[in-house]
Amino acid sequence: MKTSKRLALWPLAALLLGGCALGPDYQRPAVTVPAAYKESGDWTPAAPADHLPRAAWWQDFADPRLDSLQGQLLAHNQTLRAAEAGYRQAQALLQQAQAGFAPTLDLSGSIGRGRASGASASANSYRAALSAAWELDLWGRVRRTVEAERASTEGSAADLESARLSAQAQLASAYFQLYVADRTLRLLDEQVAAYRQQLEITRNRYRQGVVSRADVVQAETQLKTTEVSLLARRVTRQQLEHAIAVLLGRPPADFALAEQQQPPALPAIPAGLPSQLLQRRPDIAAAERRVAAANAAIGVARAGYFPNLTLAASGGYGAARLADWFSLPARFWSLGPELALTLFDGGLTKARNAEAVAAYDASVAGYRQTVLQGFQEVEDGLGAIRLLDEQAELQRERLAAAREAETIARNQYQAGLVSYLDVVTVQSTRLAAELDGLALLGSQLAARVALIKALGGGWQAAPPAAG
Repeated sequence: MKTSKRLALWPLAALLLGGCALGPDYQRPAVTVPAAYKESGDWTPAAPADHLPRAAWWQDFADPRLDSLQGQLLAHNQTLRAAEAGYRQAQALLQQAQAGFAPTLDLSGSIGRGRASGASASANSYRAALSAAWELDLWGRVRRTVEAERASTEGSAADLESARLSAQAQLASAYFQLYVADRTLRLLDEQVAAYRQQLEITRNRYRQGVVSRADVVQAETQLKTTEVSLLARRVTRQQLEHAIAVLLGRPPADFALAEQQQPPALPAIPAGLPSQLLQRRPDIAAAERRVAAANAAIGVARAGYFPNLTLAASGGYGAARLADWFSLPARFWSLGPELALTLFDGGLTKARNAEAVAAYDASVAGYRQTVLQGFQEVEDGLGAIRLLDEQAELQRERLAAAREAETIARNQYQAGLVSYLDVVTVQSTRLAAELDGLALLGSQLAARVALIKALGGGWQAAPPAAG
């Protein structure tokens, strides 16, 4: 009876000690957050929150075809499928860790034949046993393991969101570059046609003795130079189309995009407050969750210094004949606690603890670096958009002046007041202004996509109404 009472006290003692979990309780590492962005200027503050649904931010560019492509991206992009599989793997690891709270139950059976020492003949043996074991989580090793895996799972979910945002931004950027490439090709096609017509007029005037052979050569050179540039831009256009196909999970040979006539909008993007960046960006959330996982891993490592207590029970039947299995003498059972403590491991446990602390310190530094990088990317985006918009206004004035100069030079050439070289010079200046304007439009679009990505995507001001 005394022995039975002692055995019954073990679970109670384990429950009393179960509140102990080794290792530090997690606290989010402190980071220095500025009150406002340096490059924000007159930007309108936003009021997003991490719990609100993410908006389809690309819709602000008012391009229905881009909306359709983004839907295909979410359905077929292989990088996103890999990230989603990684998240499911993290969920499975969390379930494995949670299984440590439950006891294990095993069933075994064996059939054998042997002879004991001193016996005159061999005999059969039949054995079947049912055993159960439960490792009591005295020092919180299982709890800290579950805590680490839960944080890792949350980090994997943030990684999935980060991969989704990155793929969406890549698609939008490539799509806008394709639009600029199409506009550039259209401009160069028109210019080649105009230069061919101009060359034919110059040749006729040369045959009439009105102009010199030098004017014809200059016109031919101007045409060939533009044709070479046109071919180079077509290569760029093909490569962009191929890149979009791969993002959509399709082979480039089976994919084509026609020229988009309607220009995308240039939306204004509210930047919000710097502190909101810590909740909005999925890569920052993932880095913070890795810190939490590394913190819990310290508790797992420290539990190695303490003994493991397991409650074990087993029972079954064993006999020389199957017919004797269920007789009373054939039964066997055992019940009791098992205590295991490593007395010497050559410094292995100490090294594991040192490794866990170092991994935590590294994750903290990585988290803070991710936050700093996020602030830098937002500042870069804000500054780039502001300066590019100012540059676009000057570019429009430059182009208007170049077009006027070309008109004047052509009229003067027809009147015989200037040479053909003067016309070629102002035409080259005007064409360069046209091309620079298109390149600037591409930079404006790319800067807005980059800023949206730096801010962690789009957020709706309120949850959508139920349909």
